[in-house]
Amino acid sequence: MIEDDLRAAFARHEALAPPVGPLRSAIDRLAAARRRRRLRLRAGGAALALLGVLGIGVPQLTPDRVAGDATLLAEPTGPAPTDALNFLLLGADGSAKEPARMADSILLVHIPADRSRPYLISLPRDLAVSIPGHGTDKLNAAFLHGAGEGRPDPKGGYELTRRVVTDLTGVRVDAGAVLTYPVLRRLTDEVRGVEVCLPREVRSVHTKRVFPSGCQRLDGAASVDLLRQRRGLPEGGLDRDRHTQLFAAGLIRQAGEQGVLTNPVRLLTLSDIVAADLMTDGDGTTLVDLLRVLPDLKSVDPVGLSFPVGPPEGLGWRLSPDPEQAPAFLAALREDRLAQWAARHPDRVNRTR
Repeated sequence: MIEDDLRAAFARHEALAPPVGPLRSAIDRLAAARRRRRLRLRAGGAALALLGVLGIGVPQLTPDRVAGDATLLAEPTGPAPTDALNFLLLGADGSAKEPARMADSILLVHIPADRSRPYLISLPRDLAVSIPGHGTDKLNAAFLHGAGEGRPDPKGGYELTRRVVTDLTGVRVDAGAVLTYPVLRRLTDEVRGVEVCLPREVRSVHTKRVFPSGCQRLDGAASVDLLRQRRGLPEGGLDRDRHTQLFAAGLIRQAGEQGVLTNPVRLLTLSDIVAADLMTDGDGTTLVDLLRVLPDLKSVDPVGLSFPVGPPEGLGWRLSPDPEQAPAFLAALREDRLAQWAARHPDRVNRTR
């Protein structure tokens, strides 16, 4: 009887109830907005991780400047860059006490204007290039000539390398950094290791460590050991460049997944870790501009590319640009068409996971 009374009461008041359609639509819109906001924050955190891994800006954020930088990021400072951006990253075996004399790895990071995803372009250390004031030499010698004798100046080494890379590629370098092995070791340990997937076994000529083929998580010491390997690899420095791309992509993904640089406490910890050994440089593009651009990346999963070269020349193992593919590759880079170039040359795309 009670159930019949309740049914009758509901029936009498059903006409007074408001339609559920608009309410449901409003709830769906609110849920969709919240999902989009979470995705933007996630993408922004991963992009900030990319920026930090590349060494741009992290040492500039010190405890007494965090609030000021947060305010700057929240307030528009003019239109954000809309063109393609290029970052030059040099890996060197040095530290604050023993400045680097040679750049072992030269990596150009290209972010296209459509902000689709970053491209990691390895420039071979043995590539024959014209170095202002020093004739023709290997690309990594530009750092040596710029740093000078006696106590090397990494800033001078970076600047001369930047000039050579600009002349070689025809693109402007917007910012860059010199990352030493001690920095990479501490960064790797701070994010609790980096996963790399090697296509073949690698045996260290320095420590006798064996890196098996396949995926493995490396701590800081093991990562540096792998990145130093060149001798004994089938293609020498070119294989080391591919390992560098695998490591950089893994470090970016690991930092992005952990949200390392969206957490102020972790951010300050990273700042303290790298500040002593990390050098950064910017050319017309500010930290604020970069931070405002990178969260627009649709993906932080990078594409690995190698500068097309021909076979080694002579006993000096100098490499020359591939006469057929290098001009088309450089044109695609200058015209921001790397996605199309990679699609047409899948054999030139390197694994990054």
